[in-house]
Amino acid sequence: MTKDDAIVRPVRGKNSPQLGDYAVMAASESDLRMFCGKMNLQKDRFIKLFMSRLYVDDGQTENFALVGPFIGAPYAAMILETLIVWGARKILFFGWCGAVSPDVKIGDIIIPTGAIIDEGTSRHYKKGENFCVRPQGHITEKIKEALNQRGICFQTGLIWSTDAVYRETCERVKYHQKKDALAVDMELSAVFTVGSFREVEVGGVLIVSDEISTCKQVAGFSRQCFKKSRADVCEAISSMCLKKKI
Repeated sequence: MTKDDAIVRPVRGKNSPQLGDYAVMAASESDLRMFCGKMNLQKDRFIKLFMSRLYVDDGQTENFALVGPFIGAPYAAMILETLIVWGARKILFFGWCGAVSPDVKIGDIIIPTGAIIDEGTSRHYKKGENFCVRPQGHITEKIKEALNQRGICFQTGLIWSTDAVYRETCERVKYHQKKDALAVDMELSAVFTVGSFREVEVGGVLIVSDEISTCKQVAGFSRQCFKKSRADVCEAISSMCLKKKI
């Protein structure tokens, strides 16, 4: 474990649950509800975690946990830190992203192989000027395997993570296109960074909700292809958790 010299640290309280190895972080409220249904979790039985809800598998061994919603790198890092100190060791992040590459379209599924750091949280965990952070452990390969088995198409590549959703300028988009970024989100680089710092396995899956590759936003939140991709991936991830294959 990396030496932790922080004054304030994540802690286990006397009433904190003892989580199993597996946890899913669902960024959006709608996906959180979808996961509850597919994982047979009761929506009104949860533990309050900051401003989010934590659901724990009803099995006696507490095999997996589900938490959300959340937004932004600092808050995602707080949640992940708590999951880790409560026992989680294999964490899968599920969220949405905006297409930066012209080859990426609404409804596409991305399994990130790395995240470009353009948010402030990661810099407090990483020394030096690291440009990119990678997912930890074998989760990425297991996600690919699960989607391949279901015939679900996906892309792999870099994600650009930024704090400033309303400052995704044309200049910044073109810059990150040159860095081969497929899409942009707000949390992934921080999630990968915390996972690396705490030496736990962390992977991610993102669904493209809109496009900004032409320097104009094309929204796809209501499109059927976006909804179908979310449902397909939620089904695959839920199956992984229930079968303990994360």
